[in-house]
Amino acid sequence: MPFHAPLEAQGRVDFSQDHFTLFGLPARFTLDTDALTRTWRQLQAAVHPDRFVNASPADKRLAMQWSTQVNTAYRTLKDAQQRAAYLCELRGVPIDAERNTAMPTEFLMQQLQWRERLDDVREAGDAGALQAMADEVERARDQTLLRLATLLDQAPRAGPEASELPSQSTRDAAALVRVLMFIDKFRQDLASPLPRSGSNLNAPAA
Repeated sequence: MPFHAPLEAQGRVDFSQDHFTLFGLPARFTLDTDALTRTWRQLQAAVHPDRFVNASPADKRLAMQWSTQVNTAYRTLKDAQQRAAYLCELRGVPIDAERNTAMPTEFLMQQLQWRERLDDVREAGDAGALQAMADEVERARDQTLLRLATLLDQAPRAGPEASELPSQSTRDAAALVRVLMFIDKFRQDLASPLPRSGSNLNAPAA
């Protein structure tokens, strides 16, 4: 467990350590989520502010800082999209989705097709077609996660130049993170119920 000593003995807490180091896990996309959750519970039990109600003001502040850092790290590593983005950033390629929308060209075409199909499905009120789209998007998401694992978990480069520039695999992974961001947002759109006015459009005439 990364956090051993009580706060009173923590004279040199390092808040700059990355999330993987904090949880004692390898910096990989493929993650043992059970181990992540177990360590999070251990860390929270050790540093939860409620344990330090009678502590000194300095230890109370330290407990609050640790608790915040532990929770932030856990949320980041538990979520596949956030974990992939965090790994890319650690390796020198920030996602910067607001200003950088670079994605594979073929996926740009795919998202346009999905948007058009969703508009048509909603106009028709076709629940079956909506479910078929949802299934297709889930398969695309699964494939994206597998590809991210391949890119982010492959062996790092060796040699003196290894840390000078981000690898091409990390750049490719960053583009796939933006794909995953779109897919996750589109999944939310697919989960919205069909308009009630279209619920009977495909029903046979009485």
